[in-house]
Amino acid sequence: MRVTLKEVAERAGVSRSAVSRTFTEGASVSARTRAKVMRAADELGYSPSVLASSLTTRRTKLIGLVADNFRNPTFLLIFDLFTRLIQERGFRPLLVNLSGETDPQHSLRMLRQYSVDGVIVASSTLPPSFAAAFRDAGLPVVHSFGRYSGESHAHVVGVDNVYCGGMAARTLIEHGYKRIGFIGGPEGATSTIDRLRGFADAMQAHDAAFPRSFAGAYSYDAGRAEMARLIAAGDLADAYFCGDDVLSVGAMDALAEAGLDVPGDVGIIGFNDMDMARWGCIELTTIAQPVSEIIAASVEQVISLIAAPDAVPETRLLPCRVVLRKTLRTV
Repeated sequence: MRVTLKEVAERAGVSRSAVSRTFTEGASVSARTRAKVMRAADELGYSPSVLASSLTTRRTKLIGLVADNFRNPTFLLIFDLFTRLIQERGFRPLLVNLSGETDPQHSLRMLRQYSVDGVIVASSTLPPSFAAAFRDAGLPVVHSFGRYSGESHAHVVGVDNVYCGGMAARTLIEHGYKRIGFIGGPEGATSTIDRLRGFADAMQAHDAAFPRSFAGAYSYDAGRAEMARLIAAGDLADAYFCGDDVLSVGAMDALAEAGLDVPGDVGIIGFNDMDMARWGCIELTTIAQPVSEIIAASVEQVISLIAAPDAVPETRLLPCRVVLRKTLRTV
């Protein structure tokens, strides 16, 4: 049987309201009473009901963690960090899978059913309209790994994907590659659009045209299939910027199956610096996002917004860096 608040009060020799105040954040209770209540609670094995507390405070302590790319191994790390940090701050994550979802209003209805206190949109591919819809409905929301734009409709924490696309192009040029290609994720994904834009601007600055193509998803199979198609067409570039590490690994396997060497025949640079990228059998050169910093800043921001929901939306962009490994030839 679950130990009740009444039993704790009787064991401690205090009122039930004193027990309630002891377990209510910010409530007034003397140090002596708190010590008696906590001792009684420990002896009885009592823990307060979060659901019962939410009825009093009108706060569920739930943070909706919304994402749409559960097949990408990078998100295993991202979800691990997000859930641990949210729990450490005394909240609980509610994981919501929006893969294939196109209507932000449907997602909003789902989140409202659970009465979440705040929302983190953890996606570089969901459009800004999702975060904007949540904010317009009065939900504190942060778009983590979100798209930078001149007009922010919600709080954004991420990287400048346009600049990162330029970093990839300049790295390939600095390594002496002349015919350079781009393989993006889904053509309509905001991350693909922005990385391609930065890549194209850097290539244009060097008066270099480049072939571009797009995979159907940010996935191993999609990267492998797109590179296999390019190989069959017989017009390979000397090096490629793949807009995601998982795409890169798929592309590398397609090249290996065709008897081509990386980096001897074709150079590859990816994006994300997922754990797999440093494995000895892969050693992928890539653009590293500061994942841990983005997640920590996103959690702090959404908790601040829950306390002060009227804060003006702001965008916080963190720097990326090139991690050189073995999929590009030496300079």
